Amino acid sequence: MSAPRPTNEGSTPPRRGRVFGLTGGIASGKSLAGHHFEALGVPVIDTDAISRELVEPGGACLEAIRHRFGEAVLTSGGRLDRDALRRRILADAHERAALEAIMHPAIRREARRQAREAARNAPYVLVVVPLLAEPAVWSAYRDWLDGVITLVAPLAVRRDRLLARPGLDAGQADALIAAQVDDQARRRISDHTLDNSGSPEALRQQIDALDRMLRRGR
Repeated sequence: MSAPRPTNEGSTPPRRGRVFGLTGGIASGKSLAGHHFEALGVPVIDTDAISRELVEPGGACLEAIRHRFGEAVLTSGGRLDRDALRRRILADAHERAALEAIMHPAIRREARRQAREAARNAPYVLVVVPLLAEPAVWSAYRDWLDGVITLVAPLAVRRDRLLARPGLDAGQADALIAAQVDDQARRRISDHTLDNSGSPEALRQQIDALDRMLRRGR
């Protein structure tokens, strides 16, 4: 089911403060797209950044992760060992689900709080949610998003981008891609699609055009 689509009929001015989800598969270019939108003056709420803050020492989720996964996912200094945790959740779907049960509600609450605050003085706000098309995640966001923007890119392109990142081998890259829903599922909830199979400039031009349309309330 698609997100609700706002309308702008007659002489009614565009409604300000709408909130759009920005999603896409891993290595589809969400960070690059977010930077382009920010350059246009659009507030961007990054749920990955929120997630990192929540697992810092003293963060809302670190103790719950330690309790569920044990000391093996912490460094000697008491910080989260991301590589160790990633290996656990890629090897076992139940472990992944347990981590999501800890993280997702806290991320969602903070993202909504930040979006509401940013929307007071913005034409629209973007909330970057990588896993938005996952059924459980979508059910938790759909009621407060005014629309969804999806980034797509061929699997081969995304895989090459992942392999260019430090610390990832081919097996881990394939596992990360396989752990997510496919672009067909993302398109089902999407109102607007951005194709990031080409150059950064090609993506920027698409974003410029979409920004103009969204500012008109479409």
